[in-house]
Amino acid sequence: MIRRAPQARDVGQVGQLSLWSEAPEERWRVRVSGRARRMTIRVFAGGRVEIVVPGWARARAIERFVRQHRDWVERKIVELGADHSSATLPEFIDLGAVAERWSVQYRTGVGAPRLVEVSPGLLEIHGDLARDGRIRELLRGWLLEHARRVLTPWLMRLARDTDLVIQRVQVRRQRTRWGSCSRTGTVSLNCCLLFQAPAVVTYLLLHELCHTRHMNHSGRFWRLVEHHQPDYRRLDAELVRGWRNVPGWVFEA
Repeated sequence: MIRRAPQARDVGQVGQLSLWSEAPEERWRVRVSGRARRMTIRVFAGGRVEIVVPGWARARAIERFVRQHRDWVERKIVELGADHSSATLPEFIDLGAVAERWSVQYRTGVGAPRLVEVSPGLLEIHGDLARDGRIRELLRGWLLEHARRVLTPWLMRLARDTDLVIQRVQVRRQRTRWGSCSRTGTVSLNCCLLFQAPAVVTYLLLHELCHTRHMNHSGRFWRLVEHHQPDYRRLDAELVRGWRNVPGWVFEA
C-alpha cells in the first residue's frame, strides 16, 4: 500500500511518499508537487525512481499508475545501468540477431567523414577521422538502415505465418522501448534489436504482432503470445537485460 504524506500547502512545498509500507524498493519514491498537473515518472542514473503527482492524486490512482508503467521503469533502470561509458569507435560491429560481424576500417583523408559499405561484412570510413562525433552519426545511420532491411521483412514473414495483420512498419533508434504497436496497426521497432539473440528478436516481434489483436497486456494477450511462443517468459526477461548488449557508440554523441 502507498502511504500518503500530507499534501503540500503551496507550490514550494512537496511531500515524500514511500510506495510500499514494507518498503522493498527503497529507491522508488513518490513526490507530491503543487505545480504538477498530471502524474509523471523520472528515472535517474543509479536506479532512483521518482513519481511526481499532483496534490489531489489519490493513493489508489498512484498505485495503478505505477503498475501501468512498471515495465517501462524497469527497462529504463537497466538501460541507465548499462555500460555506455565507452563510446570508442568500433573496429567490429557484431549483430547477434543475424549472426553478422562487420569490420569497420578507417581511412584518413580530407573533408567530412563518409561511410562506404564496401561489401557484405566490410564498412569503410573515409575523411577527417578527428571528427569522431560525425563518424558515430554515420555508423548510427548505417545501423538504422541495416535494421530496416533486416527487421521489416522478418516482421512481415511472422505476420503472414501467424495471420496477424499489420498496416505499416517503422524502425527507429530508441533509448527506452524495444517496440510498440499503435491502434492503427503501425508497428515500431528499435534498431538496437540487431544486437540481441535471434530468439529474443522473434519474441519481441511476436509480442508486437499480438498487440494488433489485443491493445493491452490482458490475460488474453499473454495467452496469444504463449500460443506463438511458449518460452516467452524467459525471452522477455532476456530482453529486459538486452540494453547491456548495445555498444556505447549507438547512443553517445
